[in-house]
Amino acid sequence: MRLFQTIRNIFKIEDLRARIIYTLGIILLYRFGKYVTLPGIDPSQLDALRDQTASGIMGLLDMFSGGAFSQASVFALGIMPYISASIVIQLLGIVFPYFQKLQREGESGRRKMNQYTRYLTVAILLLQAPTYLANLNAQLPASAFILSGALFKVSSVIILTAGTMFIMWLGEKITDKGIGNGISLIIMIGIIARLPQAFVFELGVRLDGSGGLVGLLLEMVLLFAVILGTILLVQGTRRIPVQYARRIVGNKQYGGVRQYIPLKVNAAGVMPIIFAQAIMMLPIIVAGYASADQMSGFVSAFSNMYGFWYNFVTALLIIAFTYFYTAVTINPVQMAEDMKKNGGFIPGVKPGRKTVEFLDQVMSRITLPGSIFLAIIAILPSIAVKFGVSSPFAQFYGGTSLLILVGVVLDTLQQIESHLLMRHYDGLMKSGRIKGRAGAVSAM
Repeated sequence: MRLFQTIRNIFKIEDLRARIIYTLGIILLYRFGKYVTLPGIDPSQLDALRDQTASGIMGLLDMFSGGAFSQASVFALGIMPYISASIVIQLLGIVFPYFQKLQREGESGRRKMNQYTRYLTVAILLLQAPTYLANLNAQLPASAFILSGALFKVSSVIILTAGTMFIMWLGEKITDKGIGNGISLIIMIGIIARLPQAFVFELGVRLDGSGGLVGLLLEMVLLFAVILGTILLVQGTRRIPVQYARRIVGNKQYGGVRQYIPLKVNAAGVMPIIFAQAIMMLPIIVAGYASADQMSGFVSAFSNMYGFWYNFVTALLIIAFTYFYTAVTINPVQMAEDMKKNGGFIPGVKPGRKTVEFLDQVMSRITLPGSIFLAIIAILPSIAVKFGVSSPFAQFYGGTSLLILVGVVLDTLQQIESHLLMRHYDGLMKSGRIKGRAGAVSAM
C-alpha cells in the first residue's frame, strides 16, 4: 500500500507530474521514429536485414539504436555516433592543453566542449551513413529499393545524420524539462524494448529443446543474482573519515565532528564498457557492417563478440578505461584542497601532499576490484551463450545492457525521490536514500 501512496504523492506534485508526462511524451516520439523507414526503401522487404542483426555484434548495434538499425529507420544510426564523439573529446582533454583549459572553465567550458562534440558527431555521421547504405545494398534485394542513384544516397545520408541529431535534441529536452538524463533514458528504452521479444524467444527455445521450464527458471534465478551483483557494484562505496576542527563564530559552533567522504568502488559507472565497445565496433564499421562469417583474419576475430580475443581485449580495455575515467572524474588534489580550506583532515594523515597520496592510493585499490568485476559483467553475455542461453536473451545477463538498465533506473528513482523529499513526502524507499551512479552515461 505504501508504494501506491507514493505513486499518488508523485502525481500530487504539479512540477514532478509535468516532468514525468513530458518525458513519456518524448520517449513515445522517439519510439515512433523507429518505424519510419528511410524514403525509397520498401519496409516489407527487410527480412535479410533483421536476420543480420538477430545476434552478435550487429545485434548489439541494433540494441543501441532501439531496433531502428534493423528497420532501416531514419534513426538507424542511433546515439552511438554521439557517444563515440564524446569519447574522442574527453580523450582530447588529456592530450591537448586547450581542452584541459575548457574542462577547468566550468559551465562556459562545458558548453564549448558540447559544441565541439556536436560538430564531431556530424563528421562521424557523414562517414557512417554511407557505410550503412552500402550495407543495405549488400543485404537487401534490388526490389527493396524504390529509389536509387545519387539522389537517394545523398538524401539518405542527410536524413540519417538529421535523425541522430534529432535524437540528441530529444535527449537534451528530457534532461532540461523532463526527469532523468535524456541520453541515458533513450539508450535504456531501446534496451528494454528488446526484452519481451528476447524472453519470448528464450521461452520458445526452452520449451522446444532441453531444460524446459526448469532450465528457464534456473536462468531467471541466475539473472536475478547478476542484477543484484550489479546493483551492489553501482552502489558500493568506501567511506573515508574526515575530522573537522572545532570553530566558534559568534554564538554558533562549527566543526568538531567527524564526517565521511564516500568514494565509489565503481566511480566510472558504465562509461568504460561504452568506451571499450565503441572501439571494438570499429572493425565491423570499417568493414561496412559485414557479418563476421564474411570476414577473415584480424577483422573476423575482433568482430565475433562471442570469441575469445574479442572478449579478452574488451576486458583489458574496460579495466584500462575504468582507471582513466576515474582519474578524470575524481581529483584527489582538489579534494585535499577543499578539506584544508574547510578545516578538515583525515585522522592519521597529514594535510596537503600526504592527503593527496592517501586518497590516490585508496582510489587505486578500490578501483581495481571494481574494474575487474565490471569487465566480468561485460563478458557475461558471451559466457551465457556458451552455456546454451539464446543470444538475444544473453544480452541481459550483463554487459552494457544490464549496467545501463540498473544505473539509469537508480538515477531516475533518485531524482524522483529528491522531488518527493523536498516537498516533505515519503521517498520511494524506506531509507529515503537511493544511491545513483557517478560518471555513468549521464556524464556525457
